[in-house]
Amino acid sequence: MSDRSKTLNPEIPPLSGSDKSSDLQDVYVEAGRGGVVKKQVTPEVIRGNQHLEELFRRVNSLLGDHDDQAAPFLPRVPDTLEEMGLREDDAQKLVLKFLLQKGSALGREISNQVKIPFSILFPMLKDWKNEQLVSYRAAGEMGDYVFAIVEHGRERARKFNEECSYFGSAPVGLPEYLKAMEMQTIAGKEATEEDLQQAFSDLLITETMFDRLGPAINSGRGMFLFGEPGNGKTSIAERITRCFGDSVWIPRTLGIDGDIIRLFDPGVHEELRNEQVGGLFDLSGVDPRWVRIRRPTIVAGGELTMNELEVTQNPVTKICEAPLQLKSNCGTLVIDDFGRQTMPVDVLLNRWIVPLEKRFDYLNLPSGKKIQVPFDQLIIFSTNLEPSDLVDGAFLRRIPYKIEVPDPSREHFRKLFQIMAPKVGLLYDIADIDYLIDTHYVAKKRPFRNCQPRDLLQQVRNFCIYKKSPKVVTREALDFAVENYFSMM
Repeated sequence: MSDRSKTLNPEIPPLSGSDKSSDLQDVYVEAGRGGVVKKQVTPEVIRGNQHLEELFRRVNSLLGDHDDQAAPFLPRVPDTLEEMGLREDDAQKLVLKFLLQKGSALGREISNQVKIPFSILFPMLKDWKNEQLVSYRAAGEMGDYVFAIVEHGRERARKFNEECSYFGSAPVGLPEYLKAMEMQTIAGKEATEEDLQQAFSDLLITETMFDRLGPAINSGRGMFLFGEPGNGKTSIAERITRCFGDSVWIPRTLGIDGDIIRLFDPGVHEELRNEQVGGLFDLSGVDPRWVRIRRPTIVAGGELTMNELEVTQNPVTKICEAPLQLKSNCGTLVIDDFGRQTMPVDVLLNRWIVPLEKRFDYLNLPSGKKIQVPFDQLIIFSTNLEPSDLVDGAFLRRIPYKIEVPDPSREHFRKLFQIMAPKVGLLYDIADIDYLIDTHYVAKKRPFRNCQPRDLLQQVRNFCIYKKSPKVVTREALDFAVENYFSMM
């Protein structure tokens, strides 16, 4: 039995019945040896005992279940600064710059700011007090102190600020990031019919479209979605990510040869909060430099520029921003309105022709160093233009799936009205919907679009509110909506 197992065993409360006690202990011993616990099932003997069940879950959380397919990678909290890939100077820079702005703060508050575990940071804070960089302002809870920066510390912090003004989460090194991306990659992920039906449960998608999307998603390489405006290309692209799983872990920042690169972006990433984090102690067992997010779906439209595809550095703060393809790793990157970007199409394609083939990219850092990073996302080019009119054969070969999103059929169009009317708060008669189709579409030889039922019903609703009439779809209201909607189309 390992030393770790021996340490854990005394913590297991005595249970009645030797067999039951042995069963529970075997679970702890197996986890203590670093073995794989196949199923995290609460033993029958402790079921109903709230204290013991919580203890069981906590041990499994801290030791980990490496067979959990929903979370194959979990960044464990480090025990030393060396395990974090940091030097004491790196920690000192962040802390002193933070205190330069804050003035004073509790040790645990500083720890939470720079995301260095308190057990690692606190001894360094005491050393820096001896070096007269900080001082004790007051005593805090649980043996903590309020630390205040002193003049010698301010001088050093100002020099650090001139190099880079960043004082957030301690960065994660490139090797750790590469390992995390490898363990969470979308390569090899398999999407079945059931996966697609669940991911697209809020959209009306035909079986034919499912059969086209499924193999393209499983390729993990990318696709063109093309068709007329308003048929739902962007909506389809945004839901494809759901087929790869719920969440991934990414570093808040990357540290590469002194350059700080912000990777976590609240503008495009949705953080999934950990209920175990908070209060005086963090009992999650997770390295706080990492953040769990929903698998990213990043959409870049006509405003996309070449700068967003490269590492950019703020000339004042010296903080770098990660490019879009790095932020979308392990997820989906949608190039919406492809062909309408301000940059020429061939410039964008030349930038990505090698990454699409090799599944890795090269980025230039402000220091002049070039690094290799994963290009691990599903690239979706969404356009209402014909792909062959935009790109040459060499690029089309690298995007093997070209999927047209067609106009809906009459039955599909009617079904969309039936789905959307209750969502906008309207009652309807199917005969009035047939009137709309026959009068304003068939007679006018006007094509159906998937977005039109929603758009027309919203106009009907606004018409009813204006007239103070019941929120019911009428022919009068439909005529009014069509006249407004198609006045310039």
